[in-house]
Amino acid sequence: MGTDLSTFNNSSFQPGSLMKKIIWYFVNILFFMNPLIPISSLKVFILKLFGTRIGKGVVIKQNVNIKYPWLLEIGDYVWIGENVWVDNLGKVTIGDNVCISQGALLLCGNHNYKKSTFDLIVGEIHLEEGVWVGAKSVVCPDVTLKSHSILAVGSVANKDLEAYSIYQGNPAIRIRERNIES
Repeated sequence: MGTDLSTFNNSSFQPGSLMKKIIWYFVNILFFMNPLIPISSLKVFILKLFGTRIGKGVVIKQNVNIKYPWLLEIGDYVWIGENVWVDNLGKVTIGDNVCISQGALLLCGNHNYKKSTFDLIVGEIHLEEGVWVGAKSVVCPDVTLKSHSILAVGSVANKDLEAYSIYQGNPAIRIRERNIES
């Protein structure tokens, strides 16, 4: 037996009302994915209107795509770079002083390849204080990047990263300790 996508049924996954999702879809395109809107404070204001718990000093660059802002929590002094995609089908928690670099992907969904119906699997992502997600990196569902860990450029975190550690590769492996000088 193989995969039969004609039997895929995602109807049990309801992360918000249809109207809320439609309104957000257009707001996301106009204000977040639009390269002509560089005003971070406006984006923070809009995210709060849609239910994001968000701290102070947050910087959100252009071309950022956020799936469901009501499933997002952002701490203080967070930087979100250009072309970041927060595909938060599940809750995403971003701690204080986190940097998410250009083109990074926070991916909360996957599919069960063992079932012919290819069922949706949803997990959460937690980025603890001081984490740095490198450019073009991917954080997979049900992964926590612990305090001050680094996911290097182009790497894939498919399991939790230890605190004060630097990870690289696909899948990401620990390559050394992170020492922070004052």
